[in-house]
Amino acid sequence: MQFNKFFTDDQVKRIHEASLELLENVGVLVHNDKARAIYGKIGCSVDVQSGIVKFPAHVVEKARQFFVPTYTFTAQDPQFDKVLPNDGPIVVTGSSAPNIIDPKTGEERRATSDDIANIAYLINELPGFDVFSISTLAEDAPPGQFSISRFYPALKNCKKPVRSNTPNMKDLEQVLELGELIAGSKEAYMARPFINHHYCPMVAPLTMDVESTEAVIYLVEKGLPVYGTIVPNAGLTSPMSLSATVTLGNAEFLALATLIQSIRPGAPMIYAVLSTVADMRTGNYAPGAIETGMLQMGHTEMANYYNVPSGGYIGLTNSHLNDAQSGYETGMNTTGALLAGASLFNMGGLLGSLMAFDFGKAVTDSEIAMNLKRMKRGMEFSEENLCLDLIAKVGPGGSYMSEKHTLKKMRTTAVLPKVATREMRGRWESEGRTDYQTRAMHEAARILSKENPARFSAELDEKIRGHFPNLVAGDAKWDM
Repeated sequence: MQFNKFFTDDQVKRIHEASLELLENVGVLVHNDKARAIYGKIGCSVDVQSGIVKFPAHVVEKARQFFVPTYTFTAQDPQFDKVLPNDGPIVVTGSSAPNIIDPKTGEERRATSDDIANIAYLINELPGFDVFSISTLAEDAPPGQFSISRFYPALKNCKKPVRSNTPNMKDLEQVLELGELIAGSKEAYMARPFINHHYCPMVAPLTMDVESTEAVIYLVEKGLPVYGTIVPNAGLTSPMSLSATVTLGNAEFLALATLIQSIRPGAPMIYAVLSTVADMRTGNYAPGAIETGMLQMGHTEMANYYNVPSGGYIGLTNSHLNDAQSGYETGMNTTGALLAGASLFNMGGLLGSLMAFDFGKAVTDSEIAMNLKRMKRGMEFSEENLCLDLIAKVGPGGSYMSEKHTLKKMRTTAVLPKVATREMRGRWESEGRTDYQTRAMHEAARILSKENPARFSAELDEKIRGHFPNLVAGDAKWDM
């Protein structure tokens, strides 16, 4: 597949060099003591008073030698393991929204652990999704169980890879305990760590925080899967220039990558971003804007230069409804990113600039994902697929409808959506003139009304609940 490029090879090299200049001359404000100590040991200049770390180019270039070209998302069920970029596009839900669009009332409200359980089951069954990044927070989490109240219902109801983060080290340790209980032992979990961790330790511009950085260091030291996302916002936390935002974000990726490779050379990483351009009429966040897709495409060029997997939060929307705006923002940005070579898409289910999950939107995004996967497969050129003998057999004026070749290929050549309509208007009218959101919600209800095949066994659930007293129920149940 030939990838789209905004930059020439010389321009890509110049962005890399400019990123090195920023790291060496401007530096990064590092708030985490352990990170500063690690940077100091590998030859960076550390100003103890200001917290500024400056990176000689040779330090970054040494770290680059250990970059690896793949990243694996491990699942509870090995059949759902996914490897970037080989299995791409890998489609992931958007994550950590505080709210949900209530499927009964259509009103936005705070999300709960029960919502997470239902979403986990839905994502387990929707064919377009490969990874469940826990879509919402849990308002009903008991004190001291903020993160476990999210991971437990997610893992209980979804056998695909589960991904999220934690706000502090105590919560991270709880989540790892949960993983070990599910696996049967610490050794079994370390052999197949099916909880996938993600943080945003880089805070644009050129700043590294405390808690997220602490978690990344801990997980890398343990050999557990973790990666970070870079999030510059042009006009607010980066210059109002797409090229400058790519350059600043690239410098931040290199700073984080240098930390990771200094701890464990060869640790898998993803060049993941959510680079955006602020709407300066209001200062509003605009992750659905076309510039988000363009920036992802630019960052993917840099990732290809470094030979690491790429992607991120691409395919989001600013719309508060699963409507035309939501569809074109998700569709245009994910298509652009795919054509540039991105292989990870955090795109599923969220409305309103990552603020609310909607079941209909998740179903919609699964269909968009199936189209992206088909596009990635391409034309599959071969002499056999030219079908010259078949064309000669049918001849001028013939029909391919009754040919065995058509029957054999019809389900693999074309995407056959379940929700999008292809009926003539008269048939559509006779079936109730339903809009897409209505049909998407019907599909969600159809899936969630069935028995959940991914649910924990009673024995495992009893063991987990005995270990974590007062834990939320975590059961998927659809009341529509």
